[in-house]
Formats: sequence, structure tokens, C-alpha cells
Amino acid sequence: MGTMNDRYVAYVSTYTTRGDAHGIKIYDVDMENGRFIEKDQVMITNSSYVTISHNQKFLYSITDTGVEAYKIDPATGELEVVNHASINGMRGCYLSTDYEDAYLFVAGYHDGKLTVLRLREDGGIGEVTDEIFHKGLGSIAERNFRPHISCVKMTRDNKYLLAADLGMDHVNVYRFNDKTGEVKLIDVIRSEIESAPRHVKFTKDGKFLYIVHELKNIIDVYSYKEVKGNPEFEKIQTVSTLNDYHAGGSAACTLNFSLDDNYLISSNAGDNSVVVYRVNHDTGELDKVLCLPISGDYPKDANFFPDLRHIVSLNHESNTMTFFSVDLEAGLIVMNGKEIPVDRPNCVIFQKLQ
Repeated sequence: MGTMNDRYVAYVSTYTTRGDAHGIKIYDVDMENGRFIEKDQVMITNSSYVTISHNQKFLYSITDTGVEAYKIDPATGELEVVNHASINGMRGCYLSTDYEDAYLFVAGYHDGKLTVLRLREDGGIGEVTDEIFHKGLGSIAERNFRPHISCVKMTRDNKYLLAADLGMDHVNVYRFNDKTGEVKLIDVIRSEIESAPRHVKFTKDGKFLYIVHELKNIIDVYSYKEVKGNPEFEKIQTVSTLNDYHAGGSAACTLNFSLDDNYLISSNAGDNSVVVYRVNHDTGELDKVLCLPISGDYPKDANFFPDLRHIVSLNHESNTMTFFSVDLEAGLIVMNGKEIPVDRPNCVIFQKLQ
């Protein structure tokens, strides 16, 4: 858990189509009051997603022409460009590193392409080591049955790469070769038809996998283990991200763990709510704590502050961030001060300073 003395910054990635060329905003985190204070901004086009390397030294961002690497100043959290690399495809929507920070994985929503790039010692992005186009069933419908990779994430043992395909309603599981940077399809985790798996997350101990589905507004919980050199995923639970009395046409958007791994947060666009679950680390099961409105339109991302006393929601369509004090025991959130304007925000990450 973050203590009061720990200092944090928050990185917020945004689209830049409206004239502001600064796609990444940096904020000082006011932990006491649960607020962000503007600190700096970075010139980058359409930063649709950012991730931080596991060694906490580098930040990677999607941009129109590929991916960009930044060195994080450990004292201030400010970003310095290392380099830029092409992904030989249409603009990505998600990226992550393996647990050795040796490779970068990029998900292509528009072209259904998975790209693997080598990472250099200095955190810079090197050459493409593998690229795979997910295959579809042709254009039966505009979204359905066409590959749209929405998330790429390694298993915690750094052996398998999961690629959520929101168009094909499944998650591809690839064996990952950490010498060559190549991937090989060995399993498929199938979701309900037209459920649209969007994001995947593992618990820190690597034993449980959570998949949030955009169109069915559900989270599927799986156990994960390796058996005789192969991955084994077993479904444990399916939970709704909504209340019984919710707005129609809702889309589940995000999946984030609290710093202590004990809580999981998701958000619902349309319903414009956040949902918080308690995680049972013995069984992997989720227990819904609250599902409440976020006072904004289309919460594309939502996250806990490191001390678990506040929540921030990034409201993509109302161009705002809203802040809440949270009481997880009582299952309550209360709006905390006024919204902060930010143009079309996509995702938020907290980073601890030294």
C-alpha cells in the first residue's frame, strides 16, 4: 500500500485530434486530497495507451506512426524521449512488456495484428521480431467476426502471451520464445459469442486471470497453471460489471488492480459507472463491493489511487477526469472536488517517485 510519504505522479494518455499536440499529460498526485495537479505534458500524437516497464525505468506509448519509448526521471517523473519505432501496421491500441523488459508487445485493433519488438538495454525500441495477423471469418458484420486485437499481456511466469481478440470473441494463447522474440499459437480461450473480450489481467502471484468483455459487460475468471509444459486455463466464475437496473447499450471498458492486489476496478460506458470487486486470493473469485455513477460520459479508464482511499475516472466523451473518495468497507464513493478538463483521455498510470 502507498503510504502518505510516498510521492507519485500520474500519466494520462489522450487523443490529440483537436489541436492540442500533447498526447501525454503528467500530474503530481495529491494523495491526501485525492487529486491531480498539472505538472508537465509531452508532445506525441494520439497516445491511445501507455505502459511502464516492470523495472519502472521506461514508459512506452502508442502513437500514430508506431510506438515511442521514454526514460522516466526517477525523482520528478518527467519523460525524456529515447526513440520511436514503426510497427509496420495500422495504429496500435494497447501495449505491454514481458516481465524481463526484453520485448514490447503491441495490439492492433484496426488490422488485427500482433507485433513483437525487441527492447534495447537503454530502454529504446529495437527491431520487430514477430508479427501475426489474426484471421477472421470475413466481413459477416462490421465489428463481429473480424479480428480486432484489444489487449496483449504475458503470463507472470513469462512463458505465454495472451492476445484478446474483441472481434473474434476469444483470447489467443501464444508460446513465447524469449531468445528469438517469436510467438506460436498453442491455445485459445473462448468467450461467449458477441461478448468482445477487451482487457486481460493476472493477479500478482500469476494464479488467476481476469478477462473483461465489452459487449456482454462481464468478467470471466480463470485459474492458470502450467501442466507438462503447456498452459491450462480453467473457468471459475463469471460476474457482471453492472447493477441489475443499468442503462442499456453499455460497454465495459477497463480492468485495473489496486496496488495491494486486493481489489479490481472496471468501468461501464453508457451506464457511466465504475464497479469495484474484492479479490479472494485463495479461490480467485470476485465479490462485488460497489457499482456507482462517475459523473462523466464514457469512463474509458478508472483506477485506484495507490493508498486505496480515492478513485479517478477518465471520461472520454465529456473530456474530464472525475475524482472520488472511496470507502471500500461501506461500498461507497463520493465525488471529491470538481472535474478536471482533459481532452479525450484514454488511460491513467500511477508511478512512484524515488
